[in-house]
Amino acid sequence: MSHLFSPLTIKDVTLRNRIGVSPMCQYSATDGVPNDWHLVHYGSRATGGAGLIIVEAAAVEPRGRISPEDLGMYSEEQIPAYQRLTAFMKENGAVPGIQLAHAGRKASTHSPFKQQGSEPAVATENGGWDVIGPSALPFAEGYKTPKEATIEEIKEIQEKFRQATIAAAKAGFEWLEFHAAHGYLAHSFYSPLSNKRTDEYGGSFENRIRFTLETAQIMREAWPDHLPFTVRISATDWTEGGWTIEESVELSKRLKALGVDLIDCSTGGNVSDAKIPVGAGYQNTFAERIRNEASIATAAVGLITQGMQADELIRNEKADLILIGREFLRDPYWPLRAATTVHKINDLAIPPQYARGW
Repeated sequence: MSHLFSPLTIKDVTLRNRIGVSPMCQYSATDGVPNDWHLVHYGSRATGGAGLIIVEAAAVEPRGRISPEDLGMYSEEQIPAYQRLTAFMKENGAVPGIQLAHAGRKASTHSPFKQQGSEPAVATENGGWDVIGPSALPFAEGYKTPKEATIEEIKEIQEKFRQATIAAAKAGFEWLEFHAAHGYLAHSFYSPLSNKRTDEYGGSFENRIRFTLETAQIMREAWPDHLPFTVRISATDWTEGGWTIEESVELSKRLKALGVDLIDCSTGGNVSDAKIPVGAGYQNTFAERIRNEASIATAAVGLITQGMQADELIRNEKADLILIGREFLRDPYWPLRAATTVHKINDLAIPPQYARGW
């Protein structure tokens, strides 16, 4: 029986345990380039025992950044800085992953700790930019109204994803995630709440998922065959008339057929007034359903804070991987503490510099 500290092998990559650092924006880059903050932030989670570290959303073009301080994967100048991160993570036993993203209509906003006043959008005169989406519908009040993407612009963005995928491999990453959740560009295409198009990218379920499927296929073909390729989706919009878990199961089946190895199961983010029943493990049932009904590996994420809580999900085959977010912000060494809780301390390689403390 697998448990939280069992290794997980996908393609030619083996994680030392089933614990991963969920991608969480640090809003600390300049011109999309990672720096010392990112080295220390991700490096400490590697020494802390995580099996996988997924570096925060890296935009595939400047227009795709959530904020001016987001990471990017759109310039050759960014690659050496990423190589510094991936080398350190590998040296300390963690598999380095990265999430490639495009913020779509939720782009050009202030970093959470830099916003002054009530307006989330960064004005053009203050370093902001025009945004793009499937339809000319703003995310919420105070956000920019996106330009409706033309077919030509859709193809150009997909080419940016292809180029960023190639760059991620050059940078030393061994795990790739396509961010198709949280109201960003791909999610806004497949949700009927944000996509009002009448062409081949809108209307029916088949048309609304087209952007996500095409982009995933482009990325899978550009990414080395022997390395894992995953997709993060929002399994539900939590809103009547929105995207549903049943649609997520079907999308996951289609993604699996394209060569996707795992679905990272998050939820929400596409409308500002969703009624989300937030609580411990509130998204875990979605990972379980997609795993069982789409027959694909899944990652569970969302207010997983305790070792036994995470271990139960693996032991009872509700998910294959646990991605920890906020708890890793509070405690870079969460795996070490979880290992003691679930009585698996001997299954976790502790850095010799720290071994005396355990």
